[in-house]
Amino acid sequence: MLDYRPQPPVSAAKPMNHTSAARPRVSIVVSDLSRRGAGRWGGAVRPFLLAQALQSVGYPVEIVGFSTEPVDEGDRPTPTNIPLHTIPLPAAAIGPRAARELFHHLSGDIIYAYKLKPSSFGLALVHRQISRSRHRRPVILDIDDWEMSWHGGENYRYRPSPKQRLRDLLKPRGALRNLDHPLYLQWMENWVAQADLVTTHNGFLQRRFGGVIIPNGKDTELFDPDRYSPEASRAAYNLADYRVLMFPGAPRPYKGVEDLLTAMDLLDQPDLKLVIVGGSPYDDYDRTLLERWPQHLIHLGKQPYEAMPRVIAAAHVVVVPQRQTPAAAAQFPLKLTDGMAMAKPILATRVGDIPEILAGCGYLAEPDAPDQLAAQITAIFADYSQALARGQQARDLCLTHYSIAAMGEELHRVLQNKTLSKGRWQGGGTS
Repeated sequence: MLDYRPQPPVSAAKPMNHTSAARPRVSIVVSDLSRRGAGRWGGAVRPFLLAQALQSVGYPVEIVGFSTEPVDEGDRPTPTNIPLHTIPLPAAAIGPRAARELFHHLSGDIIYAYKLKPSSFGLALVHRQISRSRHRRPVILDIDDWEMSWHGGENYRYRPSPKQRLRDLLKPRGALRNLDHPLYLQWMENWVAQADLVTTHNGFLQRRFGGVIIPNGKDTELFDPDRYSPEASRAAYNLADYRVLMFPGAPRPYKGVEDLLTAMDLLDQPDLKLVIVGGSPYDDYDRTLLERWPQHLIHLGKQPYEAMPRVIAAAHVVVVPQRQTPAAAAQFPLKLTDGMAMAKPILATRVGDIPEILAGCGYLAEPDAPDQLAAQITAIFADYSQALARGQQARDLCLTHYSIAAMGEELHRVLQNKTLSKGRWQGGGTS
């Protein structure tokens, strides 16, 4: 069994000097800062977690990226203490002018590219290549998804006719004008070794691409169950009459929500409700679920990130019923740390690293098995005090291994293994 959890934070044993004066500045490159990309969930996704973690151990950080949406300061997709440079795009294609503007804003001593994409990692490599050699800045690559899993994985082939290939290349909206076309994503996998260091967040991705595992962290001070009353939260969201199974995220077919709803069909208990918080920014899948299972579903819609702990406090159980697909195996579901930080009983499936992350502190079923999900729901409510005890154990585990502080200490430990000399990494290799 893979045990990839970091060691307890150094500060728990020996205080670390987090003075930022000697720490290199880090520029995090994000290809999509829109609400469909990294701008969703109020900055609670991977690049902003990396930024907060680095800040927590004294690294000056900025985030630089693209967006096809106007940036509204009233809905800023990041904590306000992280400098954010958003480069507007008139269309999805990133042209030379936008790339030059990105390069202009990269002030870091280290460039940290989020996602194995031409529009982030590819541009970071170009920037490294064209920079003067004495100012060559190391490039770190963070891989949080297997991008090709959305396009057929190993089976993907780009085989257009010669005429279609020309259209894709030459037309203003041709498919190959998009830097993140699957063909380019496929090519980028051959360039991982060009990174000075690779980080990722689970065993599936590490086995595929190598690198160092940095699990996702949670702001455990904001997500502190002692600050919220479950009863008051249920009353506030009109959930007081129900036993609440909560899915705080964007439903997609591979996330197994349909399996959970089928399990609820099997149980046929009217007071048991699945509450979806947020919903999908990509399509009308939410509506499809509501039309098929109106008797089981309550949709709260998008909530401000700061309100999420209060929302999750209303849950009796947080559910993460992933299906067994490459896309699911390549993920570290943030819903896990939502529930763990809030000391909630967690019902999940044995997919990817979920069993190792929960480490016996949750309730597990096989993927694609509604009958097992139904049995675990029954077991949870049959002894709910025991379920709450497991939730508290999950909170303790989150504090030790999956907090922003733990994430920051692990990042610092990894970076300390490398010595920056004239813009090049020297010494202990961790990539």
